[in-house]
Amino acid sequence: MKTILKWAAVAAAGAYVVSRTAACASRAMSFRGKVVVITGGSRGLGLLLARRFGAEGAKLVICSRNDEELRLAQKELHNRGVDVEAVHADVRLKVAVEDLIRTAVETYGGIDVLVNNAGVIQVGPMEEMTEQDYDEAMDTHFWAPLHAMYAALPVMRGRGGGRIVNISSIGGKIAVPHLAPYCASKFALAGLSQAATAELRKDNIFVTTVYPNLIRTGSPRNALFKGRNTEEYTWFALGDSLPLLSQSAERAADRIIRTCRHGGPELVTGLPAALAVRFHALMPWLSLEMAALADRFILPEPGGIGALRARGHQSETPITQSSLTALTRRAERKNNEVLPTE
Repeated sequence: MKTILKWAAVAAAGAYVVSRTAACASRAMSFRGKVVVITGGSRGLGLLLARRFGAEGAKLVICSRNDEELRLAQKELHNRGVDVEAVHADVRLKVAVEDLIRTAVETYGGIDVLVNNAGVIQVGPMEEMTEQDYDEAMDTHFWAPLHAMYAALPVMRGRGGGRIVNISSIGGKIAVPHLAPYCASKFALAGLSQAATAELRKDNIFVTTVYPNLIRTGSPRNALFKGRNTEEYTWFALGDSLPLLSQSAERAADRIIRTCRHGGPELVTGLPAALAVRFHALMPWLSLEMAALADRFILPEPGGIGALRARGHQSETPITQSSLTALTRRAERKNNEVLPTE
């Protein structure tokens, strides 16, 4: 009986691998000539994805709240030979998201891929977080993707299908201390995205939920820090820079593009994140106990600027300007995180 069960398990695993490979091959999408909308596409991960979609011949619509970032990103992409439309849009506003989707349709005739990437990060103890922080995070990470999806879905159905990529976070699977608004909103996006994955498949629309590890995009300088902001920025910037904890942004972008192409339902981009997810699933009690210990003995206590907010580049210390953060500072310059006027 044991031998029979063993071979049955082997056969089932083999059938799963074969069926998954066949499904991926049958769903493969060429991005040449396709219309791709990327929220938060003017810097960081959004810009990296724009470069890769553009390199494959896609027509792009990117958006940002910052006109200077948009101008620089559009100029760079044009210089790479990419057909790109840049739109000023605050995705926290439903009307702005609907105008963004309308612009894509009016400019290029439709939408084939929607990437919900726009994000905001508030870092600090729960004691310093306000309802405004949670509202801002939910507006950016949950309501904006929901509004974009509802605006884009009729267009995709009319074109016979499409792709939606929702950028959640490892913080959307495991809550991280001092990132409460961010984690709460990313958990919400993950739930929405997984529900959409199941319900939109019948329309030939494949939804991918992405759970990035720490990615070296250079974004810490533009994150928001509360409480003891210089101490908060120090641990955040170091974690974002260390190779064993963080991941190359280019490699993460490549994996996201590949998963989107084949309509994969889920992607955890880095090994540390994948291990953390499995550890938390197997031993949630121990995982949360360890997080509580880190909050108590490692992370900064409340105080400092309190509920006020400072950007990362306003919270520099000798450590964050040392060689320990060299990878992150290099990424800042590469990915439009540092503007010429700064």
